[in-house]
Amino acid sequence: MKNLLLLLLLSIFFISCKSSHADFNSVKIDSLLIDKISIRAITVAQDTVWYAADKNRVGYINLKDFSKKELLINKDTLKFEFRSIAQTKNFIYVLNVGTPAFIYKFSKDLKIMDQVYEEHNSKIFYDSMQFWNDQEGIAIGDPIEGCLRILITRDSGFTWTKVTCDNLPQIFNGEAAFAASNTNIVIKDNSTWIVTGGKKARVFYSPDKGNNWKVFNTPIVQGESMTGIFTSDFYNKEIGFIAGGNYEKPQQNFGNKALSIDGGITWKLVAENQSFGYASCIQYVPKSKGKQLVSVGTSGIYYSKNNGKAWIQLSTDRTLYTIRFIDNNTAIAAGKDKIIKLVFCSK
Repeated sequence: MKNLLLLLLLSIFFISCKSSHADFNSVKIDSLLIDKISIRAITVAQDTVWYAADKNRVGYINLKDFSKKELLINKDTLKFEFRSIAQTKNFIYVLNVGTPAFIYKFSKDLKIMDQVYEEHNSKIFYDSMQFWNDQEGIAIGDPIEGCLRILITRDSGFTWTKVTCDNLPQIFNGEAAFAASNTNIVIKDNSTWIVTGGKKARVFYSPDKGNNWKVFNTPIVQGESMTGIFTSDFYNKEIGFIAGGNYEKPQQNFGNKALSIDGGITWKLVAENQSFGYASCIQYVPKSKGKQLVSVGTSGIYYSKNNGKAWIQLSTDRTLYTIRFIDNNTAIAAGKDKIIKLVFCSK
């Protein structure tokens, strides 16, 4: 009878964790990788998570059989820290911060690698990379010569072209981007949003895959070098969320969370003086109608069921930098020395 009761309780727990639309109130965490590593960029598809990390490392974990593969990208004596990763149907792309900058293109089994871009400039610092489709992608970096550094490919990442400042909005002195979690860029179909911080915290928007741009102001805290928007996500072309704050004052929980319901044109601060402070990554829960969000950062893992108006803490783990959902209640997160699997539960 005791074993039967235990089995019943475990079954109830399992079912509640697999509930598609229920509100979360706990999280189950399993370790996938433990190592001396810093991971700020992951991408997930077809039961595999690929990661880009420090110490010249790129790798993947198969989520079915938990097999792993990792490569060291050696070029002369350079030390790479990869903070951008993106994928198409057949390829993985990684981009390092700092100078010189390189983009590497891999087959998804990591057996074939090509260097497809190289740039030398003492001011180079690329922050994020995404693809619109299997042919077209974008990478962005801190400003040089009065505009954001933007690279675009239209041929599946074989070649990358810098967009000239004549074709981009001007940047404010001291405005830049943060390579916190590879979420400076959000893409929905042809629409693209880029977020900034520092002296100004703004949203750059393109409706046509980077050909034309508009800029919108935000109420996120700004004015100092380590303030502003560190992360963003859009549920669809209308509903979006930005977060960040003051990296040097990680417990400051005002002016760091804002919601848009008009495609990023206007933003409203939410949960002022509540819940988490500095946020490294924010993501919408799939199929939640834009209501459910999860945040990771120095305050731990937080969850909102009501468009970010109120939050509950699900974990005190302050070492996570980035998170991506696999399905309605399962996500992969990475950060300092680890990659983990999270199953969000409604028991």
